[in-house]
Amino acid sequence: MTGPLPPATRLHTVDALRGFALLGILAVNVWAFADPMYGTGATSLFYASPLDHVLRVLTSTLVETKFYLLFSFLFGYSFTLQMASAERAGVAFVPRMLRRQLGLLVLGVLHGVLLFHGEILTIYAVLGLVLLAAHRVRPKTAVLIACTLLLTTGTLFVVAGALAISTGDPFDTVITASDPALTAYRNGPLATLAYHASRFVPTQVFLWIIQGPSALAMFLLGFAAGRQQLLSAPDPVQPYARRLLAIGLPIGLLGGLFYGLVETFIPGGGLELLAFGIGQLSAPLLTASYGLLMLRLFRGAGGEPLVRHLAPLGRMSLSNYVLQSVALGLLFSGYGGALIAEMPSPLLLVSVLVIFTVQLRLSAWWLARHPYGPLEWLLRAVTLRQVPAWRRA
Repeated sequence: MTGPLPPATRLHTVDALRGFALLGILAVNVWAFADPMYGTGATSLFYASPLDHVLRVLTSTLVETKFYLLFSFLFGYSFTLQMASAERAGVAFVPRMLRRQLGLLVLGVLHGVLLFHGEILTIYAVLGLVLLAAHRVRPKTAVLIACTLLLTTGTLFVVAGALAISTGDPFDTVITASDPALTAYRNGPLATLAYHASRFVPTQVFLWIIQGPSALAMFLLGFAAGRQQLLSAPDPVQPYARRLLAIGLPIGLLGGLFYGLVETFIPGGGLELLAFGIGQLSAPLLTASYGLLMLRLFRGAGGEPLVRHLAPLGRMSLSNYVLQSVALGLLFSGYGGALIAEMPSPLLLVSVLVIFTVQLRLSAWWLARHPYGPLEWLLRAVTLRQVPAWRRA
C-alpha cells in the first residue's frame, strides 16, 4: 500500500457515491425492462412520441454509459480497502479475493439467468481477477493503462463507425415490433425465465465488447485513487475540481448529447457506432464531473444529511442492485405485471424515483438491525470462510 493503512472505519462518502451511482443505473435499466426495442439498434416503435424522444435523449446524454463507470471506479477504490482489511487481519489477500470474485461470479450468473440478462456482476467478477493480478502496480502505471484503454477503445469505435459509413453502413439492422422480449414478458414467469436464460450468454458477449474495456479502465483509476487514499482526505479533489469541471463537464455533455441524439433518432448504422465511440471518449469526463460535484455537495453545507441518506444504500449496493432487477421484473416482465411497452415514459421516471426512495428507506431500516446487506453477508461468508454475524448485537 502507498502510505499508512486506512483506518478500520467505513468511508461514508464512498458508500454515498455508490448509492448515487445506483440511481443512475436504475434510470438506465428501467428502459431495458420497459422498452422491448431498447438496445436493438432500431428506433423504438413503442416510445415514439416527442416526449418519449426528449426523455430518451436526456437519458442517453446524462445517464447512459456514465453511471456504470462511476460504479466501476468505486469498485476499484473498494478493492484497496479490501487489501487494507486483509493486511490488518494478517491474512493472505490473494486467496481471500479469489473466493470473493468467485462468489460474485456465481451471484452474477444467477442474477443474469433468473432476473436480468444485461447484468454486469459477471463482468466485474472476471475483471476483478485482472485487477487482482495487477494489484502491485504503481498508481501512476494504473492511471496510464486506464487512460490508454479509454482512448484506444473509444477511438476504435469511432474508426469502425467511420468505416461503416464510408462503405454503406453494413451494420444497419431492422428490428420489428415482434421482439422476443415482448412475447416472453407477456407469457408468464416460465417464458420470462426462458428468455433471460437464452439471452444471457449473447448479451454478456455484447457487454464485454462495449463495456468491458472501459469498466477495467475505471477499476484501475479507482484502484490508483484508493492507493493514494484520495477519498479519505478532508478535501481530496479541491486542487483539481475547478479545472476538471471546467474542461470535463462541457466536453462530457457535448459528447453525450451527440450520442443521445444519434441513438434516439438515427440508430442502427455506422453513425451510431461513431457516436458511441465519441460517447465512450467523453463519458469518463462527465462521470468524473458527477463525482466531483457530489463530493462538493457531501462536504458543503447540508451535505451530512445527504451522505446519511445515501450511504446505507451504497453500503448494500450488491443487494440493492439485484433488488432493482427484482422490482423492475415485477413491474414489466412475466414475473409480475407484464407492463412491458405499456407504461408511459413519464411514469418510467416516477417508477425510478419510487423504487429508489423505497430502497433508501429499506436500506436504512435493514442496516439498523443487521451489520450487512443479505447478499453482502453471503459474499462476506464466502470471502472469509466463516459465518458473519447476521444481526446487530
